[in-house]
Amino acid sequence: MAVHQERHESILVVRIEREAKRNAIDRETAAGIDAALNLLEDDDSLRVGVLTGTKSVFSAGTDLRDGAGPGTERGGEYGVIRRRRTKPLIAAVEGPAYGGGFEIALACDLVVASRTARFALPESRRGVVASSGALFRAIRCLPLQVAKELLIAGTVLDAVRAHELGLVNRVTARGGALDEAVTLAGEICASSPVAVAATLEAIEGQLEAADALGWRLSAAAVERVISSEDLAEGIAAFLERREPQWTGR
Repeated sequence: MAVHQERHESILVVRIEREAKRNAIDRETAAGIDAALNLLEDDDSLRVGVLTGTKSVFSAGTDLRDGAGPGTERGGEYGVIRRRRTKPLIAAVEGPAYGGGFEIALACDLVVASRTARFALPESRRGVVASSGALFRAIRCLPLQVAKELLIAGTVLDAVRAHELGLVNRVTARGGALDEAVTLAGEICASSPVAVAATLEAIEGQLEAADALGWRLSAAAVERVISSEDLAEGIAAFLERREPQWTGR
């Protein structure tokens, strides 16, 4: 199985385990994430979720060879991107969180990262756009100029800088992200579950209109590039491990 679950009392840890594929998300992985987060939401004994990858990589995003599927009914892309949640979800990041992997982290409520963590949105270098929330969540979580650089230059952001900018809540030594995320989850569990759910609902309610606009504009951006020559060239270059030759068409 590509996704594993384990309980730590009222905390559910969800692990993406496709390290040979850099934890890229295919249909099976998306379905596994969806099932785990459905359990988190539906089981009253669970209070907080932690979503993590393996020791060397969080996730490289969509599996470009096999695809991640059309999205799940409750979670949307990757089983998490459009999910409406009443329970907190923490991303525990070791190594790269690139493309859709970064967008998964952006879809979480909190982020804990080790010093090995790296965040990037390299889609523009492949002739595509970030289509799973980053076009509006990145500019919400980061200073506008930094977010633009990530989105149009493919710049890599390290964990320390991400913490300084407010994207990452806590930074740990190598290998420590999951343990610290579980610790943070335990701190949340000391709060009233009613108060936590009400707080998250109030925050999401304020962002709902902005999210709807963000999704519309993201769809328009995808539509603009979907039939371009640059898209075909970008994907071909990535699969052939070469530099793309852009035409601007």
